Amino acid sequence: MEFAALAERAERVAAHDGDIETTLAVADLLADAGDGGADRGAGDDLSVVVRFLLGRVFPAHDTRTLDVGPALCREAVARAAGPNVDAADVEDRLAERGEIGAVAAAYDFGGQRGLAAFGSGRDALTVAAVDEELRDLAAASGDGSESRKRDALFGLFTRCSPSEAAFLARLVLGEMRLGVGEGTVRDAIAEAFLSPETPTDDSDESDGDHDGPADGDDPELAAPADAVAAVERALHVTNDYGRVAVRARDEGIAGLRAESLRVGRPVQAMLAQAGTATDAVDAFGEVAVETKFDGARVQIHYAPDGAEADDDAPDDDAPDSDDSPLGPRLYSRNMDDVTEALPEIAEFVADRVDVPVILDGEVVAVDDDGDPLPFQEVLRRFRRKHDIDRMRETVSLRLHAFDCLHADGDDLLDEPLRVRHDRLREALPDAAADLTLAGDADAIAAEERAALDAGHEGVMLKNPESAYTPGDRGRDWLKRKPDVETLDAVVVGAEWGEGRRAELFGTFLLAVRDGDGASDPDGRDAAGRDPDDRDAGDLAPPGYATVGKVATGITDEALADLTARLEPLVVEETGTTVAFDPELVVEVGYEEIQTSPTYSAGYALRFPRFVGVREDKDVDGADSLARVRRLAGDD
Repeated sequence: MEFAALAERAERVAAHDGDIETTLAVADLLADAGDGGADRGAGDDLSVVVRFLLGRVFPAHDTRTLDVGPALCREAVARAAGPNVDAADVEDRLAERGEIGAVAAAYDFGGQRGLAAFGSGRDALTVAAVDEELRDLAAASGDGSESRKRDALFGLFTRCSPSEAAFLARLVLGEMRLGVGEGTVRDAIAEAFLSPETPTDDSDESDGDHDGPADGDDPELAAPADAVAAVERALHVTNDYGRVAVRARDEGIAGLRAESLRVGRPVQAMLAQAGTATDAVDAFGEVAVETKFDGARVQIHYAPDGAEADDDAPDDDAPDSDDSPLGPRLYSRNMDDVTEALPEIAEFVADRVDVPVILDGEVVAVDDDGDPLPFQEVLRRFRRKHDIDRMRETVSLRLHAFDCLHADGDDLLDEPLRVRHDRLREALPDAAADLTLAGDADAIAAEERAALDAGHEGVMLKNPESAYTPGDRGRDWLKRKPDVETLDAVVVGAEWGEGRRAELFGTFLLAVRDGDGASDPDGRDAAGRDPDDRDAGDLAPPGYATVGKVATGITDEALADLTARLEPLVVEETGTTVAFDPELVVEVGYEEIQTSPTYSAGYALRFPRFVGVREDKDVDGADSLARVRRLAGDD
């Protein structure tokens, strides 16, 4: 498939307003990308197209990244635009247009196109060629790697039309702006390949069937519920939308249901909602009560004798581990490989486990007596890439495993929690967290007091009959904490400090996700303010709403670390105020949430206090404006 065709189709997808229309347009695109006919391009492009639409080059479980930041992308765009354009010019246009895709599309790369292609014999870009180039770019490391990445992007941009340049710029930064999320792609896969209306191989039907409703009728999705469920389950166990699309096209529902977990291929963690003991008893009857540890989430994969890999499965990016052992691998909640930073946990598992397993748990920092230390202590280990042996002596860690997704060849996602816990105790009894069954709120309160007395956060309340649903924040797991409420907020701006902190950021502007839209048709934000009346330092990027600033609770060491991490993310600076690309999530405690016209959310945190950086969360895991409204009692 030509890259230009994908870019143009993506623009058409983005132009749709309704969810169903968008899903149908994506389904049409996937059907075309997955058709191996002469008029439609290679069917092998399907997995790549799916990932590209989601702003990914690699599957979500893959730890490889492009490692291309906004600054490097701007430099590549400037270079491709010609000798009279520099990164500052690109930044100026970015300030005017608001996003890098529109900026890249506005330049004429034609003057440089011949220079990049001279002697190469190449013509139009294809989806496969772009994928290959970006994978090579991701592999660049060591001295000079940044220059090689810039050269590679320059070469790609010089071969791009405006629509291709917009798509490419957004792709390398993971900011597609198509209105296409994971749920849309899930439904589109089912619609494209599992719908009763899906054309057969000998059908004369062609693309365009989903371009819009016929004769003014409202559009509808045709894929049955069991097809969508089969796609969703396959996504749960593979964490790879491209792979699942190929499986759905080639093998249908039966092939999707045959998908299984693989040791060494992380999946999304099951999540919890806030709830009370009464909520749990009313919903579950009998409640499984676990200690809530103040640690960092880890997913443990270990195959001492080789994993049960399905090596004949389509489009498999995972390494072949069928016949060879896989040493313990530890993944964070974001599926980053943190094994090297936590060697004693890997050694602990290797010494005690003798069958292939996938376990879920928490790593907790402990003192010399084995008592738990605050969450920030374990985070000192998670980010560590150097001096690991020294830090190992400074911060001791302990593993508390609380779930078992796979053991000795058996996938356990669909088994009840009580069964999974039994398998956990068989696999790793030395680290299995206790699971106590309680039938009333008083019994739960007793367990909570015991957990608090032991220095832990509180308790988790779980449905003992619940399945493990990766990535789902359902009502089967409830978290109950008695301490001060906190928010996980995104840092979108800052002010430089004063005095001895003049070289450091001192006050940080916080925002929450605003997925339901914070502005009215007149452009006013959730606080009812006109854009012209807002302080420039409070203009959050699209998709975010500000809720306050935090400057207390931050040590000099933490300020230096925050400054070093945030300076590369600066996109605008006015006087002592800077704005950041939204990438860093921090936990902030507060006394209460008040309505306020000062910030774009319409709310402000009263007495906010910095708790720490959420290394285990990306911006998609930050709290939302909807949650702020609920906490404030307005929803």
